Parts: sequence; C-alpha cells; structure tokens
Amino acid sequence: MTAKTLDQHIETRPDIARGKPRIAGHRITVRDIVIWHERLGKGVDEIASDYGLTLADVHAALAYYFDHRADIDRGMADGQAFADSLRHAL
Repeated sequence: MTAKTLDQHIETRPDIARGKPRIAGHRITVRDIVIWHERLGKGVDEIASDYGLTLADVHAALAYYFDHRADIDRGMADGQAFADSLRHAL
C-alpha cells in the first residue's frame, strides 16, 4: 500500500456532499470532523474509530479546516442561521 500525501485525504466534487470538502472516499465532510472534534470534544482516535477513518484522515481534515477556517466557519454559521429561521417559522 502506497502512503497518501496530505492533499490526497481531502477532496471536493460538486456531485458529492454539495461540493463541500470531505474525506476522500467518504461522505464525511471536513465540517463534520470539526463539529465532532471542536464542538463536541471527541478525540481524534474516537472519531477515526467511530467512523471507520484513519488517524491521517481526521488530522488531514483538521489541517484543512485550520487552513480554510474563515470559509468553513462562515458556512457553519450560515447553516445555523438557516436552521434557526426554519425553527422560528414553525
């Protein structure tokens, strides 16, 4: 098995996960990893084990997040605002 380089762990395709960056070969997005790790306090080992990922996949997702933090945080805030508006409309 050939070792992957960091950039091979994360991919984006417009037809998968609405084009959001995700773990290559999975539908798990960088945003998912960030929420589990940063907001829910799950450890890297726990995330990898729970979702069938490698430690390298999880670390690559976190590295990608820190390189693109403003965009990903903005997307999460927009998603939260949309969900809040739907809740208030009910």
